[in-house]
Amino acid sequence: MIGDKAKIAVLLSGCGVKDGAEIHEATCALLAIKQLGADYVCFAPNKPLYHVIDHIKGAPTKEVRNVMVEAARIARGEIHDLAEFRVADYDAIVIPGGFGSAKNLSDYAFKGRDAKPDETVATVVRAMQAAGKPIGAICISPALIASIFRGTSTSPTLTIGSDPSTAADIEAMGSKHIECPATNCYVDEENKIVSTPAYMSAAHIDEVYDGIRRLVEEVIKLA
Repeated sequence: MIGDKAKIAVLLSGCGVKDGAEIHEATCALLAIKQLGADYVCFAPNKPLYHVIDHIKGAPTKEVRNVMVEAARIARGEIHDLAEFRVADYDAIVIPGGFGSAKNLSDYAFKGRDAKPDETVATVVRAMQAAGKPIGAICISPALIASIFRGTSTSPTLTIGSDPSTAADIEAMGSKHIECPATNCYVDEENKIVSTPAYMSAAHIDEVYDGIRRLVEEVIKLA
């Protein structure tokens, strides 16, 4: 562990469930990290969002926005370019969900089981795993993890709850899926990857927080 407290990188994918990081999930993760005695630093890719969604109408707009600039809204301006990430500086990485994970960190939202991850995201996650540092994947982010490790010697066991279609995609990408309630998490101890369903199956934010707090607790234990 680096210093007296675990130092956890939180990878954000924008700001807003339909085109970026899910705000409840991201905030619950940040809160849980602090409540459990660790520190966090927020990162995001410095690139355009795939598209900007009007969250009232649920439809794309003509706006062009930047993933890191949008993520700074959640991080209260304290955001860092993922391209500057140094594995040696962090004990773990946690990735909230939201469609940004499937649109900006990967193209899973459009290509399903044929998805490819953002190259910088894949490089960071693989490097953390190779260094024996834990990874936390929330909501739809386990699909991102599956795309990152497709075709490698690492075959994580992950959960997105119980959605049959997404579970089948995860398995088609070479990972394993296990069902799990939103209030809990699954720990792949061999690969040090922890996942929780969050809004993939949760009805309310309290269920989301319960699962994310457990995820963060397990990530810190593995750090």
